[in-house]
Amino acid sequence: MSFENLIKSLQDCFITEDSTPGNGCQTLQLFVDKLSESSRSSVKRSKERSLEEAAQLLRQIPEAQLRGLEEEHLLLLVRLLLSLQLEMVSISTACRKVDQMLQHLAAKVDHKLVYKETLHSFNAIVHSDQVLSLEDLQRACMYLEDSVVGREVWRESFMPMLQRVSESLPAVLQEESQRDGLICYITAKVCLQAFQLLPNEVAPLVWEENHSKEAVQRILQALIDILRQCCNRDTRLLAGTAVAMLINTASESTAAGAAAWNLLQASHPQPCQLTVGVLQVTCDPVGKDRVDRLAVSRGLLTCCRPHILLSPSHDTTQACLLLEGLFPLVYALCEEKQDCHYFAFEVLTMWLKRVKECVTDLWRMTGSRLLPDDSKLLQQLTHIIWTNAESPVEGVPEFASSAFTLLLNLYALDSEQFCDTSKTFYFTLLERLLKLPWEAKAKYHRLCALLPHVGAELVLDQYTEVSRHLLNCLSTNHLSPCGSEFYKCLIQQQRRELPVSLTEVDLAGRWANSWQPLLLEALTSEVTLLQTNSSTHLLPCTLQVFPSAVHHLLASLNPQKPGHLHAWACVLSSYRAVSGCSPWALHGSSTFKTLQLALGSADDKVRLAALNLLCCSPKTRDVPSAEEITILKEFIPQNLNCESSPFRQHLQAAVRRFLVRIRDGCLAHIRGVKGKKKEDVSHENRTDVLEQGIGFVEWLGELPYSFLSPGHSYQRKKTALLLLFAVLETCTDTWSPDKKKGQPPANIGLLIDCARQRGQWDFFCRTKQLLLISCLEDSTNEIRELSAGLLLRFFPPSFPADIAEVLETRSMQLLRSPRVQEAQMGALMMKMLLQKSGHRCSPSCTANVGRNLCVVRVLLKELEEHHLTAKADMMLSARTKPIHGVLCALQRCLLEAADDIYTTLDHSLMTKLLDLLENISLLLLAVLHGDCEARVSEKYAPPSFCDMGNAISSLISQSGGGQTDEEECVLLSEEHSLVLTCCWVSLKETGILLGSLVEKVLKESKKHSECLLTKRDLMRASDVFKNILLKCRHWGAVEGCGLGFTKFCTSLLNSSDSDLKDIPAQMLKDGLQVVQCPGSTSVTRRAAGLPMLILCVLSSEEISKARPLLALSMQTLLDTARRPLDENWDQTLDLPQVCAVHTLQALVRGAGLGAAVLQFAPAVAVLSLTLLRSPCWAMRNAALQLYSSLCSRMLGQRSSSVEAGPTQHSMSPAAFFFHYPTLQAVLLCELRGAAQHLHRPTAGAKLHLQPSLYPILTLLAHLQPGVQDSPETLLDFLPPLLQLSASPIYSVRVMASKALVAMTPPSGYFDLLLKLTSQLPGPQESCNHNRLHGQLLQMKALLDRALCSDSVLSDDLREVVNRIHSSMWLGTTAQCCPLVRAAYLSVAGSLRRYSCETFLLQLSDRLMHDLHAPQQGLQVGLSSFHQQALHFLCADPKWACQTWESFSEASPELRLSLVTWLLDSQDWQQIDLKEVIQRVLQSNLKEALLGDSVDYRTTYLTALVSVMTSGGSALPQPLSDSELCLSECLHLLLQDLEIQKGGPEYLSQALHAASLLLSHVSDFSLKTSMLQRWCSILECQRAPEAPEVLRIVCSEALCAAGLPLINNLRDHSSLPAIMMRLINTGLYLLQDQSQEVRQKAACFASLLHHSRRGNNQRSVCIMQINQALLLLLDLLLQECWDTPGALEVLLSHLAQTDLRSVLREASPTRGSCSLYEQDEANVFAEPSVMSAHMLPYLLQMAEKSSQSSALAQTLTAWAEKNAAQVLDNLTDCEQLLPAETLSPSWLALLVDPRFHCALRGLFARAVFLLHLLKTSACTQHHCDPLSMQMRLQTVCTLLTQNGVHFTPALTATVSAEEARL
Repeated sequence: MSFENLIKSLQDCFITEDSTPGNGCQTLQLFVDKLSESSRSSVKRSKERSLEEAAQLLRQIPEAQLRGLEEEHLLLLVRLLLSLQLEMVSISTACRKVDQMLQHLAAKVDHKLVYKETLHSFNAIVHSDQVLSLEDLQRACMYLEDSVVGREVWRESFMPMLQRVSESLPAVLQEESQRDGLICYITAKVCLQAFQLLPNEVAPLVWEENHSKEAVQRILQALIDILRQCCNRDTRLLAGTAVAMLINTASESTAAGAAAWNLLQASHPQPCQLTVGVLQVTCDPVGKDRVDRLAVSRGLLTCCRPHILLSPSHDTTQACLLLEGLFPLVYALCEEKQDCHYFAFEVLTMWLKRVKECVTDLWRMTGSRLLPDDSKLLQQLTHIIWTNAESPVEGVPEFASSAFTLLLNLYALDSEQFCDTSKTFYFTLLERLLKLPWEAKAKYHRLCALLPHVGAELVLDQYTEVSRHLLNCLSTNHLSPCGSEFYKCLIQQQRRELPVSLTEVDLAGRWANSWQPLLLEALTSEVTLLQTNSSTHLLPCTLQVFPSAVHHLLASLNPQKPGHLHAWACVLSSYRAVSGCSPWALHGSSTFKTLQLALGSADDKVRLAALNLLCCSPKTRDVPSAEEITILKEFIPQNLNCESSPFRQHLQAAVRRFLVRIRDGCLAHIRGVKGKKKEDVSHENRTDVLEQGIGFVEWLGELPYSFLSPGHSYQRKKTALLLLFAVLETCTDTWSPDKKKGQPPANIGLLIDCARQRGQWDFFCRTKQLLLISCLEDSTNEIRELSAGLLLRFFPPSFPADIAEVLETRSMQLLRSPRVQEAQMGALMMKMLLQKSGHRCSPSCTANVGRNLCVVRVLLKELEEHHLTAKADMMLSARTKPIHGVLCALQRCLLEAADDIYTTLDHSLMTKLLDLLENISLLLLAVLHGDCEARVSEKYAPPSFCDMGNAISSLISQSGGGQTDEEECVLLSEEHSLVLTCCWVSLKETGILLGSLVEKVLKESKKHSECLLTKRDLMRASDVFKNILLKCRHWGAVEGCGLGFTKFCTSLLNSSDSDLKDIPAQMLKDGLQVVQCPGSTSVTRRAAGLPMLILCVLSSEEISKARPLLALSMQTLLDTARRPLDENWDQTLDLPQVCAVHTLQALVRGAGLGAAVLQFAPAVAVLSLTLLRSPCWAMRNAALQLYSSLCSRMLGQRSSSVEAGPTQHSMSPAAFFFHYPTLQAVLLCELRGAAQHLHRPTAGAKLHLQPSLYPILTLLAHLQPGVQDSPETLLDFLPPLLQLSASPIYSVRVMASKALVAMTPPSGYFDLLLKLTSQLPGPQESCNHNRLHGQLLQMKALLDRALCSDSVLSDDLREVVNRIHSSMWLGTTAQCCPLVRAAYLSVAGSLRRYSCETFLLQLSDRLMHDLHAPQQGLQVGLSSFHQQALHFLCADPKWACQTWESFSEASPELRLSLVTWLLDSQDWQQIDLKEVIQRVLQSNLKEALLGDSVDYRTTYLTALVSVMTSGGSALPQPLSDSELCLSECLHLLLQDLEIQKGGPEYLSQALHAASLLLSHVSDFSLKTSMLQRWCSILECQRAPEAPEVLRIVCSEALCAAGLPLINNLRDHSSLPAIMMRLINTGLYLLQDQSQEVRQKAACFASLLHHSRRGNNQRSVCIMQINQALLLLLDLLLQECWDTPGALEVLLSHLAQTDLRSVLREASPTRGSCSLYEQDEANVFAEPSVMSAHMLPYLLQMAEKSSQSSALAQTLTAWAEKNAAQVLDNLTDCEQLLPAETLSPSWLALLVDPRFHCALRGLFARAVFLLHLLKTSACTQHHCDPLSMQMRLQTVCTLLTQNGVHFTPALTATVSAEEARL
């Protein structure tokens, strides 16, 4: 009987019988309902939750009532549970929960009945006539693993079941699809579990002579065959474990040991006999993949007991299996470069664990140390672990690290056992580790492991650079975790080593002496990564180990200093999280002040750190205080429009934590605080906590809806939706099956009821639903998806009828839009309708098809109409029925909304859908081919982009559209874009839909008797994919189709049907054939689909198998690429060889293949290097791209730190050539060949190109330098690299110097330097300039690496310095080559700190003379020499001053070099030098401005601005030259700005410089006139249409000159007008689209604020943008309220859209008139929000009208001019108010941003007008204030009820105005 029938029968019994009274029957009914719910659910976590609830209900039923059940009812109940258990056979946890219920019934009611029914169910498997199916095996497995009674039944029927398994295994192995499929794996698993869980039953059959051994022998033979024949690696590993488990059943160690030794021998390639007890099987020869050896060793180490592992070999009594048997095998596996390297190192780790477990017995057996210092075993272990620490194979470095820790522990036990205290091995390792470069990731893991054995004190004494290295690690992405762990281990070890008698304060003092400077430097660093990692990793572990360290850290921080505010917040946040104590008491009342300062900072990181401090608490019941709630309510509205996505995510997480504290704290108060008496918790206190908590949630639940209407920025909407998610997830009773943690507590209903009683927490009202529905038409996908997620997850399960009807109409209208995003909106709406309509049919259909027509049928009919329209008129289809919208809707409805696709589709619908997809794809491809009538050619040759353009143009002309003139247009026409978009988007959606559909159908076919898709259907689908990928060039279509094709191939290759597996395999072979076919032109470009086809198939291949398709493809592609070109090859056509190389590149880069291609890396590298010599340009280009992609894959993770440089990778040369040994000889041969050619007699006369040379040097240069223990063979690279210094190619010399550093061990740096310096020529010696230049470059590279630390002046270094000094002539004019002189100066600069004063003086004097000497003709490299000479001279302040003082005498080239040096260097920051530079630049400014070169003027002004604004101040430095002609320079600058002369870059620097100079003009009349011009320029350049660089400088100009000018004009009558203009400019810039513009404008507001308060401006804390905006408005009202134009300034920021025009243009049926919309110039600006900001200030200005008659007249004039329009618009609002049901016209308004913008502008003006009517009698004749107030209130209420949500501030203002009446 099926589960459904059992449920029905049991429910009928409950209805008809009265055997179980009242409550017990009700509980039993609930129990059965929960079982049914679990069965129906498709989500694993939902199933488990329902089962858990059912188990709780079952335990609640009294035992007597269960026993009182009638036998029939109890039987049904047991069968129901067994049926459910079999249904969930693939979910182990669910099976165990059901088994717990069965055990409960067996223990409490009737064990015999449970056993009997289980046996009956099991016998259905055992006594079946058929071979065991996959389902049978899974059930048998479940009974063994997850059922207690099932195991008893297994014992009872052990022999029959074993016989069945032994019969099934050979049958499974006969077919390849089953042998490599899931059924073979499950069969091996059954064997393993039987051997493991039933050893007493198995052992007699194996170890004793009997007549029943045939079954076990067949099983053993089959397992051995799996080991040797199967392709599935996981199955082979399982089989090896099963065989080992069989051996482990032996009770006698001798026989088991002999069997284990025999099994090891059997894993060798030769054929042999395997004997296990009385069983004997044949082992046939195997392949070379060695997985069988891996499986055997893994199984023996996993399963065998110690006495088996210690058993000796049969031919000796000394050797034991663990050491002499297994270790050589494991070592060999780790040494081999096989695909299963990960598992080999897993086995090595297991071996070390078992050795540690058996070490006592090993000592007793051997009588000596296991790991003496000179033992071969120790050396081998160290070697294999050390060389694989940097393996590129994922997981291997982690296993190597674990193995290293185990080895050290084993060595410690060994030393302790034999009283060896020398521990030489440890100190050798420490010395070796400290020599590793800081970039070596393995260094820190090994030091962590070594630390407990040698002590922290010794490590810190020897590791003097630990602080710098840790800072470097924390600044580098992939090194930060290991660096943090090393720091943690160090301080933990230090704490353990410190005396126990020390107090916590003393301990913290010891910590501070060692580590406080490091931690403070990291926390206050400007490097974001260093700052983040130190606060995230170092701080928490520091405070955990040394809690009192918080006082030392806080005492060292000054929140006014840069970086300290963030550090302060991080320290307190970590302190609160670690200790659980309140941080507010640490510094008294100043803590909240500092917190407010941090929360208002412009730096996102500072605000987030402060927010985390405010919201976090380790106790979820820690109720927030009233101060915390108030602060957060101020913070959230000001941070809704933050541009940073991480900020939004962290804000949501912090608010969620805060809400959890409120929720859990309120629940605790509702239940009563445990452990306290009632009088301890007063009623008032509980009420306050509940009111505060519930009130805050109510406020936060309403706030997001104020900012979800169209017209608000994406950032604000996204943040609002995230906050809404946080509220609804935390404070509703919605359970989420996809979340493991964070579910609401079971008693959340108590708090919800409490809130509802207070009239709050109405989260799901109609107006909120309408607001979220309006978000479904947002222009961004993220907003749409978030809104849909909220509606589906939290709101009622079905839409009201009126909403559903309007949405259906709207969705169909959007599906027909040519705009992709509008079509996606319609698809999302259709999915929402399907999921929230309560049934699977459309809620509303046209009359002729009936209301019960299925949604899928409607969509299919719509798709058919689109197809027919496209066939008839493609232009009409592209405009009105563009196909892709319906395809997207089908995808969402079939694949996302449908729980079971078999209930949504039938065979007829599936056939119809496939027909349509096939016909549509052929039609669209024909359009792109220009052949709409016929089918696409069978040749796989996609049209070129030119062909596609011509085909579409021809189609347009045939349709009567397009341009009529003959002149060609560069831009695509609207019609062309429509057709192209329709084609490529529809093709993309076709591929995605088809692939996802096949995946879902095949996945769900296992639950049904037949599959919706036949093989013929799948073949047709494969043809659709093949056509799109091979016959379409558009990358969007190819890439999108590739996503679906990957799913298609994965589903087929994972199928158990061999016929289905053959489909993608055959497609791959067809693709490879196309690669080799020379007739398939134009398919090989990187944007074409052939590489994508091959990559998709190979990415879908099962990872656990040998990947034969990958091997076949790589070999075919390599062979094709190696084929020589034909004699008559045509460079205008693509070649098969080029196609093969591009395809190889796609495979190497493809993330789906990952490290699987690394086994082919050497062959691919050699191929790419070889093809670089090809005469075909396309071949060379493809080979270079392939080589680049391959190097990125081989080298692994790249360092992201500044110090490591942009090209640094984390793999050393030793590790690289260990993993790719064959490349060493190849690369070395190439280098030697290139080097040898340079020494031929004719080499200097003829340029010899070796295309592979530079790529090889680049690869070597990317390796990690500084690794000491490099193999001797790597030193062979040094001679050719040294010889390549003579290359005539500049880039080769540069790259050879970098490669030389990477390949040289640190101990050889100075040897090479001595060798190179000894070859420097004298002044009279002839020399090869190329060689000399290359040698100097190599010296420079070696010195930079060798002197990177604070090196002492060793003898070698002294000798190098002396030789450089003696070659001074190389830096002077005696050496004619400027490049050589520049290289020499760079070397001398590196040695500057070791050089004597005489040398520096002489060289500097010569350089000064040479720089100002006249140049004879054009010299190559002269500019480089100038730059290097200036860097050398200006490193000394005296020479720098002298150089700059001679600026006016210098040549134009030298002047440019000087100002360029100024921008590149920071050496001029000393005060004296800076004053000289500033004076020089100012005195030469006029001459520079009159020059002809725009580039020079731009660079010059940039340098001047840099000098004037340097010094750490946001304000300009004062001018040092009073005689400077400021007026002339200012006039020139302002004139250029007014006529827009010179381009944006020059104009930006001109504006900045003019602003700096303007603030220091002393002539007041001149300043006033120029100030007006300057303000006008700012007002012109602040516009959103202006270039961003100019808007940025507008903000900088405000900071540079705005504040000084305001301060200088403090007592002048013109100040208010100037200040008003500047503040207005600041307001516009604070709304700018560029974040940099807004931040600099906020800097101006902060400076102005601090100046007005009289604060020290050098400690200004830049405030957050929204705070700055309000601050400027405050200043405007305070300082300029009576200034003429102030009212206009405020009104100009209100939304300007007229409501009547919006209503006139709005139409529910208005379609998209074009394919693309014109974006707003400033998408960040929010007129609606600004309207809400402006209203309070307008009202305040109205209040001030009594103080100024001029202001009163201005207000009256405004009221008279605007009252009529405001009242008319209010009338329009009253007339458009919606009816009780939603209408299409009202929905059209709700999604129109102009409507909401106009509405908010109208309400702001209306409230302002109403206030004027109340405060001024002269304006009341326009209308009655009371009447207007009532109209305003009515309109506001009705709009709010119908989806228009106003901001709380506006609503409060309207209410306040009502109260004034």
